[in-house]
Amino acid sequence: MTSKNVFGNLETEDQQRLRFQIELEFVQCLANPNYLNFLAQRGFFKDTSFINYIKYLQYWKEPEYVKFLMYPMCLYFLDLLQYEHFRREIVNAQCSKFIDDQAVLLWQHYTRRRTKLLYPDGFPQPETVLQEQPQNPTVQQPS
Repeated sequence: MTSKNVFGNLETEDQQRLRFQIELEFVQCLANPNYLNFLAQRGFFKDTSFINYIKYLQYWKEPEYVKFLMYPMCLYFLDLLQYEHFRREIVNAQCSKFIDDQAVLLWQHYTRRRTKLLYPDGFPQPETVLQEQPQNPTVQQPS
């Protein structure tokens, strides 16, 4: 089965699958500020074709595509890359290091904050969890 891609060219199913995989991998790489710095230092963010490609990749924010992402922070950076000011600043290694440090801090403290929200009174004890599980009425206990 063939279909037309964004550029109006016909693609086979294998070509579509390959393009999907390549774009998925690239979008997820955008979650790494050091990679963004690498791209900026090599002038990719000054190339209008590349900027248009970044705009095209906005479709990854749609629900049917976002479910494939393992690093949702990439969508935040995909949004930031729409702004010329961010593209100019990310070329600075100190800027990318600061962003990277902030991301690490977020990940380090995320679990602790989430745990406090889910269990404000502390973790439930295993006995409590076992007692709270509903009994299955169809299962007969042996006598």
